[in-house]
Amino acid sequence: MLRKALMRVKEREEEFSKLDALTGDGDHGTAIVTALSAAVMAAEKGADFKSILNNMGFSVMMETSGSTSTLLGAFFLGMSDAVNDTELDASGVKALFSGGLANVRKQTKAEVGDKTMMDALIPAVQAIEACNSEDISDLLTAAAGAAQRGAENTVDMVAKFGRARNYGERSKGFIDSGAASWSAMFAAFASLKENDEDNTG
Repeated sequence: MLRKALMRVKEREEEFSKLDALTGDGDHGTAIVTALSAAVMAAEKGADFKSILNNMGFSVMMETSGSTSTLLGAFFLGMSDAVNDTELDASGVKALFSGGLANVRKQTKAEVGDKTMMDALIPAVQAIEACNSEDISDLLTAAAGAAQRGAENTVDMVAKFGRARNYGERSKGFIDSGAASWSAMFAAFASLKENDEDNTG
């Protein structure tokens, strides 16, 4: 999942940075690729699932800097806190993503409507929690759709966090870079079933 997400995000790295440059530092594409790369490297070292998630979170935070790494790292650490030692079923996946979001909320007060990555993440996790299917791929598909809609909704929003908030009404008219990149990650997760031949673990 992480390798696919990294590939998808890296393909759009320049796009995310250009979006960020409209009201920010213009480095979000580079930041999210660097953060995901650190997570992938940590994941590939092996160990039990809980430890892998924990290592991913700390690796992202220690090897990269800025809000992108802080929030992504918190997401993985929250997942680590929520996971148990059993094989993941649908309820386990729901707990995993809910735990990730809960820990991110400890790092930011941003909510849906504030034109941030939370406009994609919160609806995605809520969609997972609300999905009645026992098929994990259905949960991820629901999340991807919700994340995409959430990201698209940021076009008409006024930014309330970060440097972008200084632009007021001028921050309207384009998608938030963070919401766009998180939406891309969820889309990558949901695409795994469609491209099983590309996945080797």
